[in-house]
Amino acid sequence: MPANYARLTICLLLCVLLGSLMACDLVPAVKVNGGTPVVASSPNAVPGSSTPVLNTWSSIAPGIEVRAEHWASPGDTDDTVTIVRLDMRRIHLSIGYQPQPITLSQWMSQTQARVVINGGYFDAHYHPTGLLVTNGNAYGTSYQGFGGMLSVNSQGKINLRSLNSQPYEPDNEALQQVIQSSPMLMDHGQRTQFNANAAGDRRSVVAVDKSGHLLLIASPGQAFSLDELADLLASSDLSIQTALNLDGGASTGLYAGANAKDQQVAIDPLTPVPIVILIR
Repeated sequence: MPANYARLTICLLLCVLLGSLMACDLVPAVKVNGGTPVVASSPNAVPGSSTPVLNTWSSIAPGIEVRAEHWASPGDTDDTVTIVRLDMRRIHLSIGYQPQPITLSQWMSQTQARVVINGGYFDAHYHPTGLLVTNGNAYGTSYQGFGGMLSVNSQGKINLRSLNSQPYEPDNEALQQVIQSSPMLMDHGQRTQFNANAAGDRRSVVAVDKSGHLLLIASPGQAFSLDELADLLASSDLSIQTALNLDGGASTGLYAGANAKDQQVAIDPLTPVPIVILIR
Protein backbone atom coordinates (compact mmCIF):
# COMPACT_ATOMS: atom_id res chain seq x y z
CA MET A 1 0.00 0.00 0.00
CA PRO A 2 2.72 2.58 0.85
CA ALA A 3 4.48 1.83 -2.46
CA ASN A 4 1.25 2.31 -4.45
CA TYR A 5 0.59 5.54 -2.59
CA ALA A 6 4.09 6.86 -3.42
CA ARG A 7 3.69 5.99 -7.09
CA LEU A 8 0.31 7.75 -7.18
CA THR A 9 1.78 10.84 -5.56
CA ILE A 10 4.61 10.98 -8.10
CA CYS A 11 2.17 10.61 -11.00
CA LEU A 12 0.02 13.46 -9.69
CA LEU A 13 3.05 15.72 -9.33
CA LEU A 14 4.20 14.94 -12.88
CA CYS A 15 0.72 15.75 -14.24
CA VAL A 16 0.69 19.11 -12.46
CA LEU A 17 4.16 19.95 -13.79
CA LEU A 18 3.26 18.96 -17.35
CA GLY A 19 0.07 20.98 -17.24
CA SER A 20 1.97 24.03 -16.06
CA LEU A 21 4.48 23.75 -18.89
CA MET A 22 1.76 23.33 -21.49
CA ALA A 23 -0.01 26.41 -20.20
CA CYS A 24 3.04 28.65 -20.68
CA ASP A 25 2.39 30.82 -23.74
CA LEU A 26 4.42 33.88 -22.79
CA VAL A 27 7.19 35.22 -24.98
CA PRO A 28 10.74 34.62 -23.77
CA ALA A 29 11.51 38.26 -24.63
CA VAL A 30 13.47 39.19 -21.59
CA LYS A 31 16.28 41.04 -19.97
CA VAL A 32 19.33 40.98 -22.22
CA ASN A 33 22.84 41.49 -20.88
CA GLY A 34 25.95 41.44 -23.02
CA GLY A 35 23.99 40.21 -26.03
CA THR A 36 22.97 36.94 -24.35
CA PRO A 37 19.23 36.57 -23.69
CA VAL A 38 18.27 35.23 -20.26
CA VAL A 39 14.99 33.40 -20.76
CA ALA A 40 12.23 34.01 -18.22
CA SER A 41 9.51 31.44 -17.75
CA SER A 42 7.15 33.95 -16.14
CA PRO A 43 6.81 37.75 -15.99
CA ASN A 44 8.40 37.86 -12.54
CA ALA A 45 11.19 35.35 -13.08
CA VAL A 46 13.82 37.98 -13.94
CA PRO A 47 14.08 40.84 -11.41
CA GLY A 48 13.42 44.19 -13.05
CA SER A 49 11.77 42.86 -16.21
CA SER A 50 8.52 41.26 -17.32
CA THR A 51 7.46 39.33 -20.37
CA PRO A 52 4.59 40.66 -22.50
CA VAL A 53 2.42 38.30 -24.49
CA LEU A 54 3.59 37.87 -28.08
CA ASN A 55 1.97 40.28 -30.57
CA THR A 56 -0.10 41.99 -27.85
CA TRP A 57 0.28 45.58 -26.69
CA SER A 58 0.74 45.91 -22.94
CA SER A 59 0.39 49.31 -21.25
CA ILE A 60 3.19 50.08 -18.79
CA ALA A 61 2.39 53.77 -18.21
CA PRO A 62 -0.01 56.37 -19.64
CA GLY A 63 0.83 56.77 -23.33
CA ILE A 64 3.45 53.99 -23.28
CA GLU A 65 2.83 50.46 -24.59
CA VAL A 66 5.18 47.51 -25.12
CA ARG A 67 4.96 44.58 -27.52
CA ALA A 68 7.21 41.66 -28.41
CA GLU A 69 7.28 40.05 -31.86
CA HIS A 70 9.22 37.19 -33.40
CA TRP A 71 10.66 38.28 -36.75
CA ALA A 72 12.29 36.02 -39.34
CA SER A 73 14.03 37.06 -42.54
CA PRO A 74 14.13 35.15 -45.84
CA GLY A 75 17.82 34.65 -45.10
CA ASP A 76 16.85 32.18 -42.37
CA THR A 77 17.71 34.48 -39.44
CA ASP A 78 15.30 35.37 -36.67
CA ASP A 79 15.06 37.39 -33.46
CA THR A 80 12.61 38.45 -30.78
CA VAL A 81 12.08 42.15 -31.37
CA THR A 82 10.79 44.58 -28.73
CA ILE A 83 8.64 47.55 -29.74
CA VAL A 84 7.66 50.49 -27.54
CA ARG A 85 4.69 52.49 -28.86
CA LEU A 86 4.29 56.07 -27.62
CA ASP A 87 1.35 58.45 -27.78
CA MET A 88 3.10 61.67 -28.81
CA ARG A 89 0.33 63.75 -27.18
CA ARG A 90 1.18 62.32 -23.76
CA ILE A 91 4.97 62.18 -23.71
CA HIS A 92 7.95 64.53 -23.53
CA LEU A 93 10.91 63.63 -25.76
CA SER A 94 14.43 64.90 -25.22
CA ILE A 95 17.94 64.00 -26.35
CA GLY A 96 20.59 63.07 -23.80
CA TYR A 97 24.26 63.68 -24.57
CA GLN A 98 27.46 63.59 -22.56
CA PRO A 99 30.97 63.03 -23.96
CA GLN A 100 31.71 60.53 -21.19
CA PRO A 101 29.40 57.59 -22.05
CA ILE A 102 27.38 55.82 -19.36
CA THR A 103 25.22 52.72 -19.23
CA LEU A 104 21.56 52.78 -20.18
CA SER A 105 20.56 52.01 -16.59
CA GLN A 106 22.56 55.06 -15.47
CA TRP A 107 20.81 57.21 -18.08
CA MET A 108 17.49 55.90 -16.78
CA SER A 109 18.35 56.59 -13.16
CA GLN A 110 19.88 60.03 -13.71
CA THR A 111 17.08 61.38 -15.91
CA GLN A 112 14.10 59.58 -14.34
CA ALA A 113 12.93 58.78 -17.87
CA ARG A 114 10.24 56.17 -18.55
CA VAL A 115 11.89 54.97 -21.78
CA VAL A 116 15.49 55.22 -23.03
CA ILE A 117 16.92 53.98 -26.34
CA ASN A 118 20.41 54.49 -27.75
CA GLY A 119 20.81 57.36 -30.19
CA GLY A 120 22.75 58.13 -33.37
CA TYR A 121 26.36 57.65 -34.45
CA PHE A 122 29.37 59.10 -32.66
CA ASP A 123 33.10 59.19 -33.37
CA ALA A 124 36.07 57.86 -31.39
CA HIS A 125 35.92 60.90 -29.12
CA TYR A 126 32.18 60.36 -28.49
CA HIS A 127 31.19 63.42 -30.54
CA PRO A 128 28.05 63.08 -32.69
CA THR A 129 28.77 62.58 -36.38
CA GLY A 130 25.67 64.56 -37.34
CA LEU A 131 23.73 67.41 -35.76
CA LEU A 132 22.65 66.91 -32.15
CA VAL A 133 20.60 69.40 -30.13
CA THR A 134 19.76 68.88 -26.47
CA ASN A 135 17.62 71.47 -24.68
CA GLY A 136 18.54 74.05 -27.31
CA ASN A 137 22.30 73.41 -27.16
CA ALA A 138 23.73 72.30 -30.52
CA TYR A 139 26.66 69.99 -31.25
CA GLY A 140 28.07 68.83 -34.58
CA THR A 141 26.85 69.68 -38.07
CA SER A 142 23.89 68.41 -40.04
CA TYR A 143 24.07 65.59 -42.55
CA GLN A 144 23.58 66.84 -46.10
CA GLY A 145 21.55 64.87 -48.64
CA PHE A 146 21.32 61.62 -46.67
CA GLY A 147 20.08 60.19 -43.39
CA GLY A 148 17.21 61.33 -41.26
CA MET A 149 16.38 63.52 -38.28
CA LEU A 150 14.22 63.16 -35.18
CA SER A 151 13.40 66.59 -33.73
CA VAL A 152 11.27 68.51 -31.26
CA ASN A 153 10.46 72.17 -31.93
CA SER A 154 9.86 74.99 -29.46
CA GLN A 155 6.17 74.06 -29.27
CA GLY A 156 7.01 70.49 -28.28
CA LYS A 157 6.00 68.94 -31.61
CA ILE A 158 7.89 65.74 -32.47
CA ASN A 159 8.89 65.15 -36.10
CA LEU A 160 10.78 62.38 -37.94
CA ARG A 161 11.89 63.12 -41.50
CA SER A 162 14.29 62.30 -44.30
CA LEU A 163 17.08 64.84 -44.73
CA ASN A 164 17.22 63.99 -48.42
CA SER A 165 13.64 65.07 -49.12
CA GLN A 166 13.51 67.75 -46.39
CA PRO A 167 16.95 69.21 -45.55
CA TYR A 168 17.58 70.91 -42.24
CA GLU A 169 17.31 74.72 -42.44
CA PRO A 170 18.98 76.22 -39.35
CA ASP A 171 17.84 79.77 -40.12
CA ASN A 172 14.17 78.79 -40.31
CA GLU A 173 13.82 76.08 -37.66
CA ALA A 174 13.72 76.67 -33.91
CA LEU A 175 14.46 73.14 -32.71
CA GLN A 176 15.04 72.27 -29.05
CA GLN A 177 15.92 68.58 -29.50
CA VAL A 178 17.58 66.95 -32.52
CA ILE A 179 19.21 63.65 -33.28
CA GLN A 180 20.41 62.52 -36.71
CA SER A 181 21.30 59.07 -37.98
CA SER A 182 21.36 56.97 -41.17
CA PRO A 183 19.98 55.39 -43.26
CA MET A 184 16.29 56.09 -43.57
CA LEU A 185 14.63 52.67 -43.73
CA MET A 186 11.13 53.83 -44.68
CA ASP A 187 9.72 57.13 -45.93
CA HIS A 188 6.14 58.04 -46.82
CA GLY A 189 5.08 54.48 -46.05
CA GLN A 190 7.53 52.95 -48.52
CA ARG A 191 10.73 51.01 -48.02
CA THR A 192 13.73 53.12 -49.06
CA GLN A 193 16.76 52.10 -51.12
CA PHE A 194 20.30 52.46 -49.78
CA ASN A 195 23.73 50.85 -49.94
CA ALA A 196 24.72 48.71 -46.94
CA ASN A 197 26.67 45.55 -46.28
CA ALA A 198 24.85 42.26 -45.82
CA ALA A 199 26.09 41.55 -42.29
CA GLY A 200 23.57 40.83 -39.56
CA ASP A 201 23.88 42.84 -36.37
CA ARG A 202 22.00 44.18 -33.35
CA ARG A 203 19.57 46.87 -34.51
CA SER A 204 17.68 49.85 -33.12
CA VAL A 205 15.10 51.99 -34.91
CA VAL A 206 12.93 55.04 -34.32
CA ALA A 207 9.76 55.20 -36.41
CA VAL A 208 6.37 56.87 -36.75
CA ASP A 209 3.29 54.87 -37.72
CA LYS A 210 0.38 56.01 -39.87
CA SER A 211 -1.68 56.80 -36.75
CA GLY A 212 0.97 59.20 -35.48
CA HIS A 213 2.51 57.03 -32.77
CA LEU A 214 6.25 57.12 -32.14
CA LEU A 215 7.81 53.64 -32.20
CA LEU A 216 11.12 52.59 -30.63
CA ILE A 217 12.28 49.19 -31.87
CA ALA A 218 15.19 47.03 -30.71
CA SER A 219 16.48 43.75 -32.14
CA PRO A 220 19.19 42.53 -29.70
CA GLY A 221 20.34 39.51 -31.68
CA GLN A 222 22.92 39.69 -34.46
CA ALA A 223 20.20 38.64 -36.84
CA PHE A 224 19.33 41.16 -39.55
CA SER A 225 21.16 43.18 -42.15
CA LEU A 226 19.86 46.71 -42.75
CA ASP A 227 18.21 45.58 -45.98
CA GLU A 228 16.50 42.70 -44.17
CA LEU A 229 15.41 45.06 -41.41
CA ALA A 230 13.90 47.52 -43.90
CA ASP A 231 12.00 44.67 -45.58
CA LEU A 232 10.71 43.41 -42.22
CA LEU A 233 9.54 46.88 -41.17
CA ALA A 234 7.74 47.37 -44.49
CA SER A 235 6.00 43.98 -44.32
CA SER A 236 5.08 44.20 -40.63
CA ASP A 237 1.62 45.05 -39.29
CA LEU A 238 2.99 48.17 -37.56
CA SER A 239 1.72 50.47 -40.37
CA ILE A 240 4.98 52.39 -40.43
CA GLN A 241 5.08 55.73 -42.22
CA THR A 242 8.70 56.73 -41.52
CA ALA A 243 11.60 54.77 -39.99
CA LEU A 244 15.18 55.74 -39.20
CA ASN A 245 18.01 53.39 -38.33
CA LEU A 246 19.88 54.30 -35.14
CA ASP A 247 23.42 53.36 -34.10
CA GLY A 248 23.07 49.58 -33.82
CA GLY A 249 25.65 46.93 -33.06
CA ALA A 250 27.18 47.25 -29.59
CA SER A 251 25.19 50.45 -28.94
CA THR A 252 21.77 48.84 -29.31
CA GLY A 253 19.84 49.14 -26.06
CA LEU A 254 16.30 49.80 -24.88
CA TYR A 255 14.89 50.33 -21.39
CA ALA A 256 11.22 50.93 -20.59
CA GLY A 257 9.28 50.92 -17.36
CA ALA A 258 6.85 52.71 -15.09
CA ASN A 259 9.86 54.18 -13.28
CA ALA A 260 13.65 53.77 -13.05
CA LYS A 261 13.34 50.78 -10.69
CA ASP A 262 10.54 48.95 -12.51
CA GLN A 263 11.80 47.82 -15.91
CA GLN A 264 9.42 45.94 -18.19
CA VAL A 265 12.07 46.08 -20.93
CA ALA A 266 15.81 45.94 -20.21
CA ILE A 267 17.99 45.37 -23.28
CA ASP A 268 21.51 46.45 -22.40
CA PRO A 269 24.03 47.81 -24.92
CA LEU A 270 27.34 45.98 -25.01
CA THR A 271 29.07 49.30 -24.28
CA PRO A 272 28.19 52.57 -22.50
CA VAL A 273 26.66 55.17 -24.84
CA PRO A 274 27.00 58.96 -25.00
CA ILE A 275 23.79 59.68 -26.93
CA VAL A 276 20.25 58.57 -26.06
CA ILE A 277 16.61 59.35 -26.76
CA LEU A 278 14.72 59.97 -23.51
CA ILE A 279 10.97 59.67 -22.99
CA ARG A 280 9.23 61.10 -19.95
